[in-house]
Amino acid sequence: MIPASRRRLVVLYLIAAAMMITLGGRLWYLQVMNTTQYRQLAAANQTRQIVVPAVRGGIVDDTGKPLVRNNTSLVISVDMMRLSQTTRDGGKSVLHRLAPLLGMSDKLLSEKVRLCTKGVPAPCWPGSPYQPIPVTQRASVRTALQIMEEPAQFPGVTAQVQPVVDYPMPDGANPAQVLGYLQPITQQEMAREHLPQTGFAAADLVGQAGLEAQYNAALTGKPGTQTVAVNAAGDVLGTTGENQPVPGDTLVTSLNANVQAIAQQALKNAIAKSRAQGNSVNQGAAIVETTGGRIVAMASYPDYNPSVWTNGISSEQFKYLFGTASGEPVINWASQGQYAPGSTFKVTSTAAAVANGYSLDGLYACPASVTIGTQKFINDGEPGLGDMTFAQALIASCDTVYYNIGYQLWATDNVKADSKADPHAPIQKMQKMELAWGFGKSTGIDLPEESTGTIPTRQWLYWMWKDNAHTGQNWCKYGKANGSYVQQIEYQDCYYGWIWEPGQAAIAAIGQGYVTVTPLQLANAYTALANGGTLYSPRIGEALMSPAGKVTAKINPPVVRRLPVSSGTLAYMRDALAGVVTQGTAAGAFAGFPLNQVCVAGKTGTAQIMGRKATSVFASFAPCQHPKLVVVVMLPDSGFGADAAAPAVRKIWDGIYGLEGSKAALPGGRLPALPEVPR
Repeated sequence: MIPASRRRLVVLYLIAAAMMITLGGRLWYLQVMNTTQYRQLAAANQTRQIVVPAVRGGIVDDTGKPLVRNNTSLVISVDMMRLSQTTRDGGKSVLHRLAPLLGMSDKLLSEKVRLCTKGVPAPCWPGSPYQPIPVTQRASVRTALQIMEEPAQFPGVTAQVQPVVDYPMPDGANPAQVLGYLQPITQQEMAREHLPQTGFAAADLVGQAGLEAQYNAALTGKPGTQTVAVNAAGDVLGTTGENQPVPGDTLVTSLNANVQAIAQQALKNAIAKSRAQGNSVNQGAAIVETTGGRIVAMASYPDYNPSVWTNGISSEQFKYLFGTASGEPVINWASQGQYAPGSTFKVTSTAAAVANGYSLDGLYACPASVTIGTQKFINDGEPGLGDMTFAQALIASCDTVYYNIGYQLWATDNVKADSKADPHAPIQKMQKMELAWGFGKSTGIDLPEESTGTIPTRQWLYWMWKDNAHTGQNWCKYGKANGSYVQQIEYQDCYYGWIWEPGQAAIAAIGQGYVTVTPLQLANAYTALANGGTLYSPRIGEALMSPAGKVTAKINPPVVRRLPVSSGTLAYMRDALAGVVTQGTAAGAFAGFPLNQVCVAGKTGTAQIMGRKATSVFASFAPCQHPKLVVVVMLPDSGFGADAAAPAVRKIWDGIYGLEGSKAALPGGRLPALPEVPR
């Protein structure tokens, strides 16, 4: 039997041999034998190949501050397949001895090593059953030594130095949902990527959401191998050869940590204020985008600490991340939330009206209410304001001007197409313009998770009716001609749900009814308005850099299209939105704001939701004459756009430009050049 003192030296050597030492950007391994000795050892004994995982590339902001960095740490793993084959109790006694060493309960450790099969709740192991399962990634050297010195007490338990992820949150920036998270590679992913069964180690992680998933191939790098000589008993005698791993590229993003933190805080404060007023808001989003289509900040509330994924999540943590009561923090509400945009949508309705013959110089009635069919539509409690221009209608946010336009366009828009259910029915005039602004479809942003929102075209109405008349919500089963209000609607939808009705056209013109958008879509549409008509597919990634600091790929926002709107009409609307802040619906929210230093233009939105408080929306850009940035905030269940969203947007502009006592995150609104990433 090997003496304890010698055994400790062997253990220390094995740990040191596994540790990667970074020198000058290269990975080195501790070596104690020369090449001739390696070859002699390999010839005299059997050899085995060990996979050496590559250090995953990090993610940084636009100044080079790390948002995600990858270090090495001692990882304790359990080979459940071996335990099940070599122990009488399936490894229960081993786990019982291991749990207190790791500072966790028997229950939690047992949950970490069980397989994620059907019906098994988290936490569980989603990877291959043939892989050792990492149960902690923050083990101390003392714990590792104790495990390795007593192999009889801990069969199938290993301690290895492996890459682990870290989230430093510079300046308080925590774009958790944007960054995504890592999880062990699954058998399905290995098959999809055509990876060999032996090509990945137990703790190899792949991006499962956000930027980690979108840029996984570039971030992953290439694993290396280490060939070791073993004797007949399986004891490792030494290393005979190695192929060093290649670290992954670093992803440089257009996110600015300072602006991200400012947007997060403004969003958090706005929600806290709304709750203090008795509202039940539990989610919201804020976006800052350049007029060139780059995302500078993307805040989603509620957020969470992404390090929760590092050691496997508990049942309580899983419930918090995915629970509706907590606001589902795992969801990126900026790209996945779908909300009615309210009056911020009137810019597309104005564009549709002008495209269909309405004059920018014309006057349009703004009565207190209008009646369309049997429905009465009011001007949100406001009195009649007389005749006004489109600019005045945007500044005062007159609903009835747009109700009338919605109805009038409906009346001249191939009404015969509404007489039969047709999955190929022509798209209405106003909805065609809305689609051209990027609504109702994905923006194509470099994130794997994105909702499309809803634009109620005739085709969309047909499929909604098809999916719900006899299945889904089953309108025909539950609808009643003389039942409750909801039952009467269901009865009507059963027989006529595919028809584009005049009332629907009127309410859609002010961004309500069936219309929903994501905060990202709204910001991207206002980016096109601000830049003179170029609709981009926005990007968060800016460049990929090799470990040597060389740019391997530049990432630019692709142009989707030019808006089908004249430059004159766009300029007219931009001028009108500047008036919204000085004399219109946002004047109160921006009272005292130093517009002489930074001119902000924008539009309020208050989207009424049946049975709930309205969604508060504000979309803006600045400076007014030469826009550089767009800022959008959407807060469901929070009331008027001027009361909740607009003040939050004001705080973000303060932080960006250093106004009203704030320190400037981007002095003069200037964005930094591509940074040098530390090796």
